Amino acid sequence: MSESAQTLIEQAFEDRSLLKESAHREAVLETVEALDKGTLRVASPPEEAGGEWTTHAWIKQAVLLYFGVRDMEKMEIGPFEFYDKIPLKKDLDKAGVRVVPPGTARYGSHMEPGSILMPGYVNIGARVGAGSMVDTWATVGSCAQIGKDVHLAGGVGIGGVLEPPGATPVVIEDGAFVGSRCAVVDGVRVGREAVLGAMVVLTATMPILDVSGPEVVEYRKEVPPRSVVIPGMRNKKFPAGEYGAPCALIIGQRKESTDRKTSLNEALREFQVPV
Repeated sequence: MSESAQTLIEQAFEDRSLLKESAHREAVLETVEALDKGTLRVASPPEEAGGEWTTHAWIKQAVLLYFGVRDMEKMEIGPFEFYDKIPLKKDLDKAGVRVVPPGTARYGSHMEPGSILMPGYVNIGARVGAGSMVDTWATVGSCAQIGKDVHLAGGVGIGGVLEPPGATPVVIEDGAFVGSRCAVVDGVRVGREAVLGAMVVLTATMPILDVSGPEVVEYRKEVPPRSVVIPGMRNKKFPAGEYGAPCALIIGQRKESTDRKTSLNEALREFQVPV
């Protein structure tokens, strides 16, 4: 996309009346089309392992403006009827993407070749990497970034982050496994090849405690690479007394291995992680 497209979108985001002009509308439509095709992405991975992701606020602004340039319409797909502003993705066969009915991927999301969507949901602006599976009733929220060879197990909720436009989306890096009914929201980043056991909840304020060593190490908004994580509780004092407050516990590290599947299975058995 040209720098002029970015400028047009930023101008329209400050003054929505500019969407009446064709140049600004086309800039929005072209940007969302590029998201759908995968030539643009809301957030870019770091060039080196361990670096920071870069969020492109103007692209998220385009997603928000897209709702303003689209009209509500009835969509009939076989026996199903929808009424919405945003159509579904098309040409999945050409893209090499498997979608099992009634899995739903919205236009403006991108699924790389070899990815699989079971009866789950991928929202606009999100990206799902090659070889990854969005399992049954799992949801990938708007602008979330799912890496390659990731497994989002049944009922996983990956939160969407649209506003403010500069906010970092949820990131699940390559090779991670997210167990059943986990919830990852508020721009949390799960490092590559990490394992989240069933029912882990990660928010911006949720303490992530590494208890695998002699002293606890606390993280916020980030699970280090290859960490094995389970739900936990820790005592916290309140005016009415002391109660258990939820947290996430890092109980060990997944072994480095050239065979990711073997490494994952070993981690699940060794740490007795429910998935």
